[in-house]
Amino acid sequence: MTDQLKKILLGEQGLVVIFVVAFALVSVLVPNFLTDRNMLGLLQSVVTVGIVACTMMFCLAARDFDLSVGSIVAFAGMVAVMASNYTGSILLGLLAAIASGAFVGFINGVVIAKFRINALITTLATMQIVRGFALIASDGRAVGINSPDFYQLALSKL
Repeated sequence: MTDQLKKILLGEQGLVVIFVVAFALVSVLVPNFLTDRNMLGLLQSVVTVGIVACTMMFCLAARDFDLSVGSIVAFAGMVAVMASNYTGSILLGLLAAIASGAFVGFINGVVIAKFRINALITTLATMQIVRGFALIASDGRAVGINSPDFYQLALSKL
C-alpha cells in the first residue's frame, strides 16, 4: 500500500472513502439498491441512531463516554408507551419519556461533575440501573401500545 493511500484511509476522510466505496459496490451488485423506496427506507432507519449520535458528540467532544445512552433511550421509549397507555394521551406519554430521559441524564451529570466519579464507571452503573428499572416496570415482558394513533405518529412524515 502506498504512503498516500495509507494517509487517505487512515486520515480524517478514511471512513468517508470506505463508505463511498462500499456504497458504490453495493449499488453495482444489488439491482434495486438505488431505488427511491430503498433510499427512503435507509434514511428512515438511521434517524434514531443519528439523533442519539448527535447527542453523543457532546460527550465525546469532552473526552468522556456515555455507555448508558442506549438503555436510557429504550427506557424512555418504554415510559412513553406505559404513560400513554395509562393516561390515554400520547402527548403525556412523550412528555414523560423526555422527562425520564432528562432526569437520568441529570443524575449522570451530577454524579460525574459533583462527585468526580469517572464518566465511564458512572454511565456503566446507570446503564444497569435503568435496565433494572425497565425490567421491574414491565415485569420482564414487552410493553404493547394500545393507541393506534401512537403508531400513526411513528409512521407520519413532516
